[in-house]
Amino acid sequence: MIKSNKALARLIALLLAFALVAAACGGDDDDDAADENTETTEEGTGGEEGGDTEEGGDTEEGADTEEDDGEGGISTDAPDDGDAEAVAGGTIRMGLEADVDGLNPVTSALSNPGLIMSGAVFDTLAEYNEDNVAVPYLAESFTPNDDFTSWTLKLREGVTFHDGTPLNAEALRVNFETVIADPLVGLAVAPFYPKVDEGAFEIVDDLTVTYNLLEPDAYFPAALTGQLGFVASPAWLAAALEDPTLNQEPVGTGPFVFDSRSEDSITRFVRNDNYWNGEVLLDAVEFVPVTDGDVMASLLLEGELDTLATTNVGAIDTLAGAGEDQVINILDDSGEESFAQMNTSVAPFDDIRARQALTHATRADDYRTLINIGVTREATQFFTPDSPYYNPDIEHLTDMPELAQPLVDEYCAEFADNCSDGKINMELQWSGPSVVQTRIADLLIEGWEPFFNVERQELLQDQHIQETAFGQYNVVTWRTFGAPEVSKDEVWISCKTIGGISLNWVKFCDEERDALWAQAKVSQDPAERAALYQEWSANLNEDYLYIFFNHTLWNNAITPSVKGLCSRVTPEGEPLRCTGNGRVWFNTAFLSE
Repeated sequence: MIKSNKALARLIALLLAFALVAAACGGDDDDDAADENTETTEEGTGGEEGGDTEEGGDTEEGADTEEDDGEGGISTDAPDDGDAEAVAGGTIRMGLEADVDGLNPVTSALSNPGLIMSGAVFDTLAEYNEDNVAVPYLAESFTPNDDFTSWTLKLREGVTFHDGTPLNAEALRVNFETVIADPLVGLAVAPFYPKVDEGAFEIVDDLTVTYNLLEPDAYFPAALTGQLGFVASPAWLAAALEDPTLNQEPVGTGPFVFDSRSEDSITRFVRNDNYWNGEVLLDAVEFVPVTDGDVMASLLLEGELDTLATTNVGAIDTLAGAGEDQVINILDDSGEESFAQMNTSVAPFDDIRARQALTHATRADDYRTLINIGVTREATQFFTPDSPYYNPDIEHLTDMPELAQPLVDEYCAEFADNCSDGKINMELQWSGPSVVQTRIADLLIEGWEPFFNVERQELLQDQHIQETAFGQYNVVTWRTFGAPEVSKDEVWISCKTIGGISLNWVKFCDEERDALWAQAKVSQDPAERAALYQEWSANLNEDYLYIFFNHTLWNNAITPSVKGLCSRVTPEGEPLRCTGNGRVWFNTAFLSE
């Protein structure tokens, strides 16, 4: 057993957070911006279902948040700015679910709050447009070769970092090679590229580079919309390697320039008067971590915050009940899924019968009703019902305890040493201390205990992440997936990412399933892609690896005075998405009474 080690846990958390954004998820995997009963979330970037963000807290029944009708996701249109005239000046203050350990895109654990803050000071090479297609942003163009194994990227001319360093091919080389060479972060990136000395990255000219891939990928630019796509000043990166305190003082090309940072208090950025993609109107943006979602919602309603990002269903319910004269709710549940996952590398869940029995015995309906107070949508698979990849024929067989007993009897007859008193022995692990996580554990165990002897294990968040990464668990509650371009979720499900530290958390390899995924990464026929992902999803369901609960609901709430939030465009004028998996950008925002 690997001992708990704070430094190691921070490194693992960094890896897990980076893995998410390197896969272009566009949001964090951390559900642990917990209430006052939960440990600090700085290291909490591995995607565990912790705290009372997604699950909410002790809230009343009868949530009146907008519900899905089965045809489309829970979402609202972009806020209507009306005839508001763009006004320069003012500071927007945003509430975040947690703080992060630094703001260096090649060394820091950028969970959702880190991605949001980094989006103020850094630009990404690509951004998602309103149709969730990755388009050039800091890059001017992306050009693939004939078989999509190489992509040539041309940078925009005349862009400089905040310290005056030019954005050029050499800057990209420094950023890419620093990431891929990192002994931990590189684990999330290296499986998809040749070795650096074998041509993973080539400089063509001062503004042009080529990325060479191990496998064809027709959707590669989407990999550059998240942390892997942030480009930092190479001069600053070199200085930060010598003085790690500089990780708190980022230098990018973005619309705002670093001003000050007090961890777990306020991080402040001021206007970049020389921004390359249009005039920035705000004087400054300030980010404030507020780990209690209910408190954060109250601060917004009281005028102490101008905007926030939360998955706390209690806070979402409260904000949904406020009038539009107080708050405008931008809701989206098209991203991550929440589930319990089983470690297939060790007994008892290396046997499908044990996985089936646990799934059948799970009270998923009660989870959604009692924990998520009916606010979130049911999840039965990797995709939402409005996705073209959703497979309507999948049967996710939870809430069927009558199917569990024969499987348990058969398993225990064969593996008596893994059973006691006719029940399968197992452990449920979660992050705490947390009132909500204990409620979740109680609910799940109540459904499982007729068939399983469940040992409870509540760990501090850093150790919980560590043990999950090393496969030292039976079952954990978790949250992940959710890339707008679904092929970028490969890091979580591929055979290539199974190892000593595994990003394929369940440690289950299916070469046939990987082959379907590889075909979908190349296909440009929407109907063919849909069929491939539907077949992939059915295949996944048959292996009983995940017990799905719900689709994560994000709210990017704003006060009515915040305008222009959804007016971002590329230099060519193509509209970009307003929010995604909690992320939001402020280069076109302004304040108006």
